[in-house]
Amino acid sequence: MNRREQQTAKFRTRPGFIAALDQSGGSTPKALKLYGIPESAYSGEAQMMDRIHAMRTRIITSPSFNGDRILAAILFEATMDRDILGRPTAEYLWEVKNVVPVLKVDKGLEAEANGVQLMKPMPDLGALLTRARAKGIFGTKMRSVIKRADAAGIRAVVEQQFAVARQIIAAGLVPIIEPEVDIKCPDKAAAEDLLEAEIRRRLDALPDGELVMLKLTIPDRDDLYTDFIHHPRVLKVVALSGGYTREDANARLARQHGMVASFSRALTEGLSAQQSDAEFNAALDAAIESIFQASKT
Repeated sequence: MNRREQQTAKFRTRPGFIAALDQSGGSTPKALKLYGIPESAYSGEAQMMDRIHAMRTRIITSPSFNGDRILAAILFEATMDRDILGRPTAEYLWEVKNVVPVLKVDKGLEAEANGVQLMKPMPDLGALLTRARAKGIFGTKMRSVIKRADAAGIRAVVEQQFAVARQIIAAGLVPIIEPEVDIKCPDKAAAEDLLEAEIRRRLDALPDGELVMLKLTIPDRDDLYTDFIHHPRVLKVVALSGGYTREDANARLARQHGMVASFSRALTEGLSAQQSDAEFNAALDAAIESIFQASKT
């Protein structure tokens, strides 16, 4: 099998979850603060990105972080363009750690309208996809947010996600479609029912051989997305932690049969720049194991 076939087979056949290491410029200061690095410790975006890359490097190079329990890692563009121990990040992930590299491609969110936030335009997406594929990236991730059970807004989110997904598929990559339902949505279960129906309609319309992954908020109604897990156009259905603590996210995820984690904040919860390597690796190992077990149900 070639590399792409090996990576597809890993998603289909191996247990594990996706590590979301894709904090962008807007969310990086918060991620660093939680890691024990205040904004006063760096000046300007370049230094900030150096700090977050050092954090990601410490995670990725940890003995606890490998393909035995982790299927893939989602990267921010600046992480893809940097090296880990002298090797391009995507190459290091696959060749050294047996972890599939995935790239976040969206450019952030529009202002809320009709109870949702659509993705901002991505005029340079084609060039980014070409560069990503050349660097060994397997797939992409793009996020929208649903804040209310507004049928028109949710339809617009799913339409936009699938339209961009078709462009990504045409470029030879597998898109992760992420229409996040805000965990504070006042009518979350109703929003999820609307979302499930819209996704189902568009999955059924995809041509044979075209694959997507779905990254969804852990639903209020358990096993809401079971049909997607078995859908012939879906490679994997993964869950975002969405602001839940790791303990809460794991408990909720464990009730969803066949859905696996794609956690960001819940993965790095409890990690600190001030920890010794032994303390850091032990904390990361415990986090990975708990998320791995929650993803095996």
